[in-house]
Amino acid sequence: MVALLAALLLIPSGLLAGMVAHQSVGGDTWTAARRESAIVAAADRLGQVTGPIGRHVPGVTLVQVVAPGHRVIAASSMARGLPALTRVWPTPQEPQQDVHTCAQARLGCVNLSARRVSAAPDSHVVYAGSPAPTESITGVIDWIFVIQGVALILLAITMAWKVTGRTLRPVEAIRAELAAINVNDLSTRVPEPPGYDEVARLAHTINGTLSRLEHAKDGMQRTLDHQRRFAADASHELRTPVAGLRAQLEEAQLHPEDTDLKELLNHSLRDVDRLQAIIADLLLLERVGAGPSQPGTGLDLADVVRSEVARRSDPHQVRLELVPGVRVEAVRTHIGRVLGNLMDNAARHARGTVTVTVRRTGDAAELIVDDDGDGVAVEDRERIFQRFTRLDAARSRDKGGTGLGLAIARDLARTHGGTITVDASPQGGARFVVRLPLSRDNAHDPSLPGSRV
Repeated sequence: MVALLAALLLIPSGLLAGMVAHQSVGGDTWTAARRESAIVAAADRLGQVTGPIGRHVPGVTLVQVVAPGHRVIAASSMARGLPALTRVWPTPQEPQQDVHTCAQARLGCVNLSARRVSAAPDSHVVYAGSPAPTESITGVIDWIFVIQGVALILLAITMAWKVTGRTLRPVEAIRAELAAINVNDLSTRVPEPPGYDEVARLAHTINGTLSRLEHAKDGMQRTLDHQRRFAADASHELRTPVAGLRAQLEEAQLHPEDTDLKELLNHSLRDVDRLQAIIADLLLLERVGAGPSQPGTGLDLADVVRSEVARRSDPHQVRLELVPGVRVEAVRTHIGRVLGNLMDNAARHARGTVTVTVRRTGDAAELIVDDDGDGVAVEDRERIFQRFTRLDAARSRDKGGTGLGLAIARDLARTHGGTITVDASPQGGARFVVRLPLSRDNAHDPSLPGSRV
């Protein structure tokens, strides 16, 4: 394609340049001949042409002054002794003519300017010119342009080959690297050439796309792994009460006379309650994972704590240390569930007292639940927030939870832009700290009431 385009552009240009060169060579010859003939004719009119005629114009070597009857009366040194160079005789109506003649075998072909000196009948005629360019000269000119055209075409092809190869080399490297990438390993990146041209931007975009695909694949893999673990844990947790319930019913079916119906119903209802609690918590986790289902409203955390504690019947003493006016933007039922789950956990482990604190720390609201139980070991402080995780101390109790309470509390806090951490409590047990962003009106209020109840 490049060779064809170069030929289409350069061949007509070469032909045109050759024509111009031919015309230039011939035109220069005729122009010089005309000037020489005019100079000699002017000298002849003044009677100043005597002896050998000198050269006035470079390149003009043949000059003759011819009288009527084609009698040579003066000539230049190279035309001396020669008959009239041509038989052409200009008329008064056309006093100057260009003549190309090959009549003189000794001279070969010549280009002449024949100029009549005056309009008188006996006027002399001046012939001035030089040998015509030979075919060898024009042939050399033609060959020069042919060689030049071929050289330019070859140069264009070579440069196009090199430029195309240099441009497409990074593209080929990118193609080869992309062909080697598979879905199991998206960590490979294509080479990025230096600069900021189209190919470099293409490589940068491809690498950015691969990076996003890799992150999406990793996230999807983590989600799938999490779902597999969650399904395995859920099936295990659900299987246990179902198996216990089935065993009790089968035992009653086999030995109805030895079965205490009231006790059987009580055990069955406890297992059903446990199944119902697990299913409800699983559904809540699904809804929380999808994001808040309703917009938050401005809540005073102290009011939320009072309301939740009032409707509970805890076996332990509950102390409240509440700073009023600490407001957050949250869903009321969600914050109530967070507090309820933390208090349920504290009640299962406390020896005698559970303390709930609300306060402001910097630009965050803190909801703190302390117990005076055994606390949580440092190595277990992150693990307890995983789903279906119950420590041995919790499993040893008759009313151990479903293992989802703390996971639900953390997910609910995160949907509100908050966090939950666990540490050692000043009371000797565990301290769970929920940090939530203050509402906009609280965030710009540097002072809050400090009273406690």
